[in-house]
Amino acid sequence: MATSIMRVHTLAAPLFSTFIFLLCFSSTVLSVSFSKIQLPPNATGPEALAFVSGTGQFCTGIADGRILKYQGPTTGFVDFGFAAPNRSKSVCDGTDTANPKPVCGRPLGLALHHATNRLYVCDAFFGFGVLGPKGGQVTILSTGADGEPFRFCNAVDVHQRTGDVYFTDSSAVYDIRQIETAISTNDSTGRLMKYDFKTEQVTVLFRNLSGAVGVAVDEEAKFVLVSEFIINRTIKIWLQGTKANKFEIINLQPMPDNIKRTASENFWLAAAMIKQGTQSLVPIGQRINASGTVLQTVNFERWYGNKSISEVQEFNGLLHVASRLVNFIGVYKH
Repeated sequence: MATSIMRVHTLAAPLFSTFIFLLCFSSTVLSVSFSKIQLPPNATGPEALAFVSGTGQFCTGIADGRILKYQGPTTGFVDFGFAAPNRSKSVCDGTDTANPKPVCGRPLGLALHHATNRLYVCDAFFGFGVLGPKGGQVTILSTGADGEPFRFCNAVDVHQRTGDVYFTDSSAVYDIRQIETAISTNDSTGRLMKYDFKTEQVTVLFRNLSGAVGVAVDEEAKFVLVSEFIINRTIKIWLQGTKANKFEIINLQPMPDNIKRTASENFWLAAAMIKQGTQSLVPIGQRINASGTVLQTVNFERWYGNKSISEVQEFNGLLHVASRLVNFIGVYKH
């Protein structure tokens, strides 16, 4: 759930991260390359990415309610899916990020279960659902939990071994059109949910989250990481053991968004940091381990300016960057 970087933060941890990054960045800048995978005309706002294993193909949800599939540099993007049951191309195609339309839907988090080729989707207006390998209309699996409807279904991750899915509802009060109000009121009504692949039941795992916009489960399903955008922190929620149902704060980077697990069991966090000598924020990707230790920081200001990013995902040795405020997918190599 990226948004324009407008807020000023005075956090010690981000300042320290900035200092460390600048020391390392000067020696590597010459070897960095950045390219763009351009979206189709009038398409904008790629929020998240779901890669097809063994290929360079991926899906992304955009502002006008479509899920696009990138089939490679020759074919490019094709329409793959949508959640809105009465979506009209004439009304919806070309809708921009600033004016999401409920009638069109707004796909946010995506996660592919490789064994079944099921693409799980959080649509901000229509809830939690799934697409089969042929795409089409999303089958909605859940529109609420514990008698409470989803207002802002946002982030998704799937545990590959079990097929269980973890997803967030960012707020029980505000929807995607009311992000700024949720921030200004310090809304803390977000929830973390689990969809059980075998029973097809949705349960609430954790409540009182402040803008839960990112989620990632570890390989053993012992814990999930959740980013809380409104209060600028990332937490670890334990699922098993003596700490089950408890959490700990592991990162205080400003404006944390989607979290993606790497093959080496680290995590990429899309976030922001304070620009040296100013009070402005710039978009970064931060690779952390399960304890929140920062292993690497990449500054994307040269390509995104002060536009925030929503996801950094590692695939085939490259970082792929999504942002709701642009019309391309960034590809970073170093």
